[in-house]
Amino acid sequence: MRRTKIRNNDLQKIGYYEVPILKLAGKIANQLIGQKQASKEALLSLLKDLLDNPDNFTEPPFDKLAQKVKEHQPANDLRRQEEAQHDLKPEPIPFPIYGGENIEAGAIKQMSTAMQLPISVAGALMPDAHEGYGLPIGGVLATEADKVIPYAVGVDIACRMCLSVFELNADYLVKKRNQLKNLLLKNTCFGVGKGFESPMHDDLFDKSDWQATKVIRDLRKKAIRQIGSSGTGNHFVEWGAIEIVEDNAALGLPKGQYLALLSHSGSRGFGAGIAGHYTQIAMEKTKLPKFARHLAWLDLNTEEGQEYWIGMHLAGEYASANHHQIHRRMADSLEIKPIKIIENHHNFAWKDTLADGTEVIVHRKGATPAHQDEFGIIPGSMTAPGYLVQGLGKGEAIFSASHGAGRQLSRSKARKNLTEDEVEKVLKAHGVMLLGGDLDEAPMAYKNIDEVMQQQTDLVKVIGRFSPSIVRMADKEKWMVKKKKGRLDRNSGEVSFNET
Repeated sequence: MRRTKIRNNDLQKIGYYEVPILKLAGKIANQLIGQKQASKEALLSLLKDLLDNPDNFTEPPFDKLAQKVKEHQPANDLRRQEEAQHDLKPEPIPFPIYGGENIEAGAIKQMSTAMQLPISVAGALMPDAHEGYGLPIGGVLATEADKVIPYAVGVDIACRMCLSVFELNADYLVKKRNQLKNLLLKNTCFGVGKGFESPMHDDLFDKSDWQATKVIRDLRKKAIRQIGSSGTGNHFVEWGAIEIVEDNAALGLPKGQYLALLSHSGSRGFGAGIAGHYTQIAMEKTKLPKFARHLAWLDLNTEEGQEYWIGMHLAGEYASANHHQIHRRMADSLEIKPIKIIENHHNFAWKDTLADGTEVIVHRKGATPAHQDEFGIIPGSMTAPGYLVQGLGKGEAIFSASHGAGRQLSRSKARKNLTEDEVEKVLKAHGVMLLGGDLDEAPMAYKNIDEVMQQQTDLVKVIGRFSPSIVRMADKEKWMVKKKKGRLDRNSGEVSFNET
């Protein structure tokens, strides 16, 4: 863990200008570093969140600092107003909301703010939407064709779904339950900063793009170490049964039930490093009012914009390689190859064309691409079904659909209001075996996936239904500093954000 001392210029870069809070922030942070409780990088991220959300920090050692930040907020707000270089549109561009009756007001407000950006062209809000940073989870935003917003892509760049279908009957789940459980434990690796002791080689690392920028070069070793692994939060690998509800020539699978493996994870520390670096640059280059600052953009005609674009696409390939390694490990251990692999990702930006012919960049933060006949996977919770779908190409929705059920309880509320006994009863009632996991991912923390699917029948067509049976997630974290949007892991010194 890196524990280099935090200096004043480090704090000034993240917004600490007034001397009283600058000194106190440095004192607290360096005490924690001296006590070997966290790394410099993790504390800077934590302190940035405190500056943005001081009301969330009511416990020592950050409570006094949070109070001082609140006392100085008027001066900070005035400073930011004076620095703002881009005015927002007086009113948001109208956008469709799917399943609006079950979407919190904060998510709709965030989407409205995004639609006031001077670079925004169109947008839509999916039925699984909830609040995030900048763009809400479930938000789809089309911007001018040379503008990309790192935080409208998200921290876990190219978070991805991958489904392997095996030519084995679904009753294999019952007959070989213990074997399948052991394969999950043997072939998966979860957790902040975690990776396999002996990672599998991947030809992806031979690509010249790994030498494209200093940021990518610096993150390459971490990417190699974490290849084939998964993060925390809502990331999972699970065995289940998939029912193909009708013959589909494009899919190439006859109607029937099959054994299947489903995984959800992203680009790990590599993607998070790209996101963090270029979000900071965007916020420095594109000054916006305080409430919209996380929607700062980069111009693709600039060096920084091109660097982010290269890094984002490489993170997409890396996320795909992660899943392929997971599925290959499983298939090799099972000694049978899948007859079909289907995958798609969210938390990404694509160059695309709207229904009216306008060329744009489409950001899907927690939303599934759903162009005409495009395959996608929309999971539920650990006890609820997931759906294999085909897009219907709805132009009004910017060719998108939900990426899951969506949260109805925040992580902190789930931990506060739910018990392990309650979760165990729900798991038992559904016949699901859970390996790892925590209360923040309890089935009750999520919306009803079937209601969500009903709210987007004009966006996608269901062609398959996946029922989870054996679910592997990250083990409970032994120690963390809880925050509204992230968590600081004592052992790794990394902050993990699970917005999706």
